Amino acid sequence: MADHILVLYGSYRSDRTGIRLADYLVRRLGERGAVADLIDAKAVGLPMLDRMYKEYPRGEAPPAMAALAQKIRTADAFVFVAGEYNWGMQPGLKNLTDHFLEEWFWRPAAVASYSAGRLAGARANSAWHGPLSEMGMVVVPSTLTVGPITQTLDAEGRPVGDAGKSLDRAFTRFADDLSWWTEAAREQRERRDPPY
Repeated sequence: MADHILVLYGSYRSDRTGIRLADYLVRRLGERGAVADLIDAKAVGLPMLDRMYKEYPRGEAPPAMAALAQKIRTADAFVFVAGEYNWGMQPGLKNLTDHFLEEWFWRPAAVASYSAGRLAGARANSAWHGPLSEMGMVVVPSTLTVGPITQTLDAEGRPVGDAGKSLDRAFTRFADDLSWWTEAAREQRERRDPPY
């Protein structure tokens, strides 16, 4: 059974360089046999959080929100592509994530961060661990940090130079870790109902 993984990306900028990392992850996960789908917050276009999906009466949530809820519920795992804005989380991705809660439960999440600078979004990467855990996901220990992103991935999300080779090497452990936790969570859900 192929792992179904959602790769979630949240930049709303006009010149989005982080999409390179999202495209890279979708392609590389697919090469490993996973079904990887990109969820682009800008394309989904949810409003600033007013009401969570679960707070709408049945059948009354905006269509884009209802469709995404179904995708989240049926996914095996998640990869959050985290840009760093002023040492913090990218607001577009955080807004998309906060529209849902129970839909995320009992599946693993991995974080891949990026920035234009050499710190590669490491502070945003770290900042995501607590919220994802609070939202019912198990955050895998392996992470990816990519920066400077334009010196690591070209416009099509293909690795370039020594930084790109380093990313390819790091990706293997990252993907192996996510795959292990994905299989473990799926098998546990099949054996036993979650406690809540």
